[in-house]
This record gives sequence, C-alpha cells and structure tokens, in this order.
Amino acid sequence: MSSKKSKVSLKQVFIAFIWPRRKLLFIGLILIIISRLSGLVLPGASKYLIDDVIVNKDLHQLKLLLLVVCGSIIVQAVSSYLLTKLLSVEAQLLISKLRVQVQKHILSLPISYFDNAKSGALVSRIMTDVEGVRNLIGTGLVQLIGGTLTSVVSLVLLIKISPIMTLYVLVPILIFAIIALKAFGFIRPIFKERSIINAEVTGRLTETLNGVRVIKGFNAEAQEIKTFEIGVEKLFLNVKKSLTSTALLTSSATFLLGLATAGIMGMGGYFIIGGTMTFGEFLSFTLYLGFLIAPIVQMSNIGSQLTESFAGLDRTEEIMNMKPEDDVALRPIVLKDFKGAIVFKDVSFSYEIGNEVLQNISFEAPSGTVIALVGSSGSGKSTIAGLAASFLNPKSGMITIDGQDLSSVSLNSYRQNLGVVLQDEFLFEGTIRENIIFSKADASEEEIQTAVKAAYVNEFTDRFEKGLETVIGERGVKLSGGQRQRLAIARAILANPKIIILDEATSNLDTESETMIQKSLNQLIKGRTTFVIAHRLSTIRQANQILVIEQGKIAERGTHEELIAKKGRYFDLYTYQARI
Repeated sequence: MSSKKSKVSLKQVFIAFIWPRRKLLFIGLILIIISRLSGLVLPGASKYLIDDVIVNKDLHQLKLLLLVVCGSIIVQAVSSYLLTKLLSVEAQLLISKLRVQVQKHILSLPISYFDNAKSGALVSRIMTDVEGVRNLIGTGLVQLIGGTLTSVVSLVLLIKISPIMTLYVLVPILIFAIIALKAFGFIRPIFKERSIINAEVTGRLTETLNGVRVIKGFNAEAQEIKTFEIGVEKLFLNVKKSLTSTALLTSSATFLLGLATAGIMGMGGYFIIGGTMTFGEFLSFTLYLGFLIAPIVQMSNIGSQLTESFAGLDRTEEIMNMKPEDDVALRPIVLKDFKGAIVFKDVSFSYEIGNEVLQNISFEAPSGTVIALVGSSGSGKSTIAGLAASFLNPKSGMITIDGQDLSSVSLNSYRQNLGVVLQDEFLFEGTIRENIIFSKADASEEEIQTAVKAAYVNEFTDRFEKGLETVIGERGVKLSGGQRQRLAIARAILANPKIIILDEATSNLDTESETMIQKSLNQLIKGRTTFVIAHRLSTIRQANQILVIEQGKIAERGTHEELIAKKGRYFDLYTYQARI
C-alpha cells in the first residue's frame, strides 16, 4: 500500500497516459500549431493594411488582404473544432476506462478494506478522482504546449518590431511566472484535500439516504442535517481557499500585465511622435503582445486544472497501489477436483492487535458434512464463518481446503464453489428474477424454477401481479424479512456450490416460513460441506458436528444427542430456548 503522501510524478503520468497516445497528441499538436499560426496572420495584416494598403489607396491589395485574413480565420476555426473533437472524445474515453480499472481494482481488495471505508467515499474515488485526466489528454495539455509555441513566435516578432519595448514587457511576465509556479505548489494539496472531504460528505450522504427509515424512526433528521451542514461547510472552506489562491494568481496577472500595457502605450506613443515607429508597427506590436500575454493567462488557468488533475491522480494511485486479495504470486494453487473438506488447525484471529477474537480453534469439516456453530453473541461464530469463506485470513494457524493451505489457494477457484446466505442478506435493486440469477447469470428457466420452488419463493411470487418480474426496490425494501431470506436461499440453491455458509439464515423468518425454509435448506445442504450459525438451536439438530463457541474458544463439541447428554453449556442453551 502506498503512503497517503504519495505523489504522482510527471514522469509517471507521461508513461501511463501521454506516451501511449502520442500519435493522437501529435495530431492535436499539429492542429493547434496550425490554429495558432493562422491566428497570427491578423496582427501582421493590420500593419500591412495601415502602413501600405491605406497609404497607397490600393483596392486590389485590400481584396487580397481580406481573402488571406478570411482564409486564416476559417483555418483557425476548423482546426480548433477538430482539436476539441479529437482530444476531448479521447479524454472521455480514457476517463471511462480508468473508472472501470479503479472499480475492478477496488472490488479485488480484501473485505477488511471495505469494513473501514464508506461506500459513498469509494463511489467518489471511482467516479470523480479520475476526471482530472481530461486536462492531461484533452485540450488542456495541448493548449499548454500550443500556448507556449504562440508566445515564443510572438516574442520573436515583438523583438523584430522593437527590442526595447519587448524587454520592458518581459520583466512583469517573468515575475508572474515565478508567482504562478509557487501558487501551483500551494494549490495541489488543497485540491487533494477537497477530494477527501468530498468523498467523506458523499459517503455520509449515501448512508443517510440508505438509512432513512432509521433516521425517521428515531426522529433524527435534525442531527443528520447538522452533520451534512458541517461537511458542506468544510467543503466550502476548502473551495474558498483554492478560489482565493486562484484569484490572487489572476489578479497578479492582471496587475503586472496592466502595468506592461500602460508602459507600452507610453513608449509606443513616444516612438511614434519621435518618428522611429510607424502607427502600423505600433498596432501590430500591440496585437502581437495580446498573442504573447493571452496564452500566459490561459496557461495559468490550465496549470490550475493540471494541478487538480494531479491531485485526483494522487488519490487514484493510492488505491491502485493496494494489493488485491487474490494475488497470483501469493495464491498460485488452483483447485481442480473440488471436494470441499475444510480443516482448521490452531487458528487464531484478531481484528485489532492484542485483542484476539479466536484462540487456537481446531476442527475438521469432512466433505458433505454439516458443522453447526452455536454460542452467545460476540463469541466468534461469524468470524469462523468469515475465515471459512476466505473473507478473513488467520493471524496464526492454518485453514486447509482439500488438504491445501487456503492462504495459497486461488480465491477465484475456491469461491466459485462457495455459497453464502447471511442474516442481513443483501439484495440488489431490480426484479426478483434478477436477484435470483445473480449467482448464475446463464441459468436456464428450468434451473431458475427449481431454485424458486426449492426455496418456496413461488409461495409469495404467485400472489404478485408480475411474479418473478416484480421490482423489489433498493435492498429489497418492498419484501418482508422472510421473503428476502427465501430469495437469498434461492440464489444460493441456483449457484449449486460445494460449500455453504448459513449465517443466521432463518433468523428473520416466522414459524411457518421457517418450516418451509427448513425443508429447502435440507435440500440445499445435501452432499455439501455446510457451516450453520443459528441462535434457534432447533435448526441445527441434524448437524454432524456442533461446536459451542465461547469467548473465542471451542467450549464443547459433538452431536446434538452427545451434547445434551453432557449437560454442559449446549444443554443450558437448548433447555433455556425450550422454556421460551
């Protein structure tokens, strides 16, 4: 993982973005050279018009001059259009590709990363941080180069007309250049901080909208509004800071270049009166001066945009430098003949250093058996399930799958044989059918109907006007807890995995639904290695092995009958529930 202070260098940007598009940028550069050179025709023509054509009253030369000027304007307009069309489209294409790359990389990161990150902040990183590259590949960078070229050519022409006046102009321009370089160094961290604040505000707003029922249920709208106001205020102060810096830069340019213009007026007037400069030369000098100064002012704006681009790329680089969880170098083993036998050997785990959640857990889950995990809340049951699902990695000890160390096994080859049904099952916005086939997009209609019937989803979809095509809303809000759970089980059945993890899979069900689901679960777990976590002990009586977890250790193990006979912790839990 890269440091939070990491900065993307110009060399990195050149190698990653500019060099691969060198041909396109070269065409863009030619177009901007043509555009800028054709723009320089007008000042030269103005001198010729005043000093030669008007003085000599030559109408023929006037027509030719107008044709040349009109031609140059057309060339300038066409080349500018082609430049924008060519590079702006390429910039947007690059942004699209980068967004896909960043999203792909973020999804490859371990679960622990998502536990510590807000979804809204990640959305901001994917969608907003990469937008700045449009200033690198779009017209920004080429205009910077084109502006420099225009300034150089204008400078040569100005020296040719009057070296003394040109020297006078260069002094304030050099002072402005020094101020601009200092300003860009100051502005870059501000833009980077803005991305962070924006991500935080977006993240909180996403949470607010997702948790609107809880907010309204506790009448907490006022505190959420206050939290959002504080975030927006921080964003405003950051923008204010950058606007102040940019305004100072623009004002410096206006002041220094204004002084230069005033000086030129005085010097030009003096030289014309003295007869050492014609009026046409003065007009030409003034227009060329505009061509020298305009790109410099424009470059200060482009420089600001490029600084913002680098700030966004800094944050993107931080993400892209994070190691994915399924690293081929660290996980080279691809499981071929998958059986599903899992063994825990002295496994310990902690979310925080010095605070162990699991201590020296050892057990075997032979292929096709059911392992039930019971115990009080916070005892470590879900952590064991998370380790079995490879969402977490042991801090010490080893987990093996079919005799192979799980930490060395390709997660893709392992998880394609894995099915998970969680207590708070996540459903996507869309139809019931779309949520079921999420686990197997190419499933046949027969397979879908089998899964629907096995999980008793048809028991409620048959009552809906649109059946499986019913839209369930964000996170399935239009369905009851029991209906959502049955939908999740249908999804797992359709996946046809070799290993099943059921984390409180029947907790949201009423007694009638639980009875139906229990039948479908019996079909689901048949011949599959299954981990069942349940507070309702009636759902795990048929388990091959029950592990009683207390304070991160296995307090008891055995079958239902064996543990009842021991009259230990399991017996206490079971008889307590029976009384309820």
